[in-house]
Amino acid sequence: MIATIQYGSKKLKINLSKPLDISIPLRGTKDNVTAWYLDVPKIEPVSDNEWVASVKDGACVNFNTITFNPHAHGTHTECVGHITEKLHSINKNLKQFFFLAEVITVAPEKLKDDFVISKKQLQFNLGNKKRDAVVIRTLPNTKEKLVAQYSHTNPPYLLQEAASYLRDKGIKHLLIDLPSIDKEKDECFLLAHNAFWNTKGVTRLDATITELIFVPNNVEDGTYLLNLQIAPFENDAAPSKPILYKVEN
Repeated sequence: MIATIQYGSKKLKINLSKPLDISIPLRGTKDNVTAWYLDVPKIEPVSDNEWVASVKDGACVNFNTITFNPHAHGTHTECVGHITEKLHSINKNLKQFFFLAEVITVAPEKLKDDFVISKKQLQFNLGNKKRDAVVIRTLPNTKEKLVAQYSHTNPPYLLQEAASYLRDKGIKHLLIDLPSIDKEKDECFLLAHNAFWNTKGVTRLDATITELIFVPNNVEDGTYLLNLQIAPFENDAAPSKPILYKVEN
């Protein structure tokens, strides 16, 4: 189904029958993606002595309890409450769900013992484009990202200058296929998080960071309509399901 959507002053033509899901599903198995030194999530039927809430074990329903951490176990969207003493809920602060987004592909650069994404790389990819959101796919881009065990691996991250550039450019929603936009072990400076949310100035309560996405190689760089769907958790972060629709005009 082709739809024409009025987005600000623009009319966008998109094919609603071709959604591009860039989330990583959560599974209760050892090959689920993990980060931050946690074990895999658990999806288990409730049990009460002799009764197990599983149809295959004789129950009339499947009735599972899921134990997981949104930051560590899959695609999630977070607000500034992730790094503030005051509680800020993603469910209360994310009030719009459709955004004009640019998908870009970046090869992190070597910096001492790290691989980083710089301001210069983002400037090259975004130029003078005005977007609400940016979706960053890092290279190499393999399906290993769907099952990666990130703890103690020092993944690539954004330099502070890169996060500041996105903030100053008016990017409200940053999506990336890494477990964090900051260095894994950075002594809790969280320079990129603080810069993007502007915690030293007027805090951007309506800005979000979505981590641990996966953008397949058949999704071309370019402009998309982003539907940023979240689970309604009253928490700093929630599992999310970002969906892209290619802008065809």
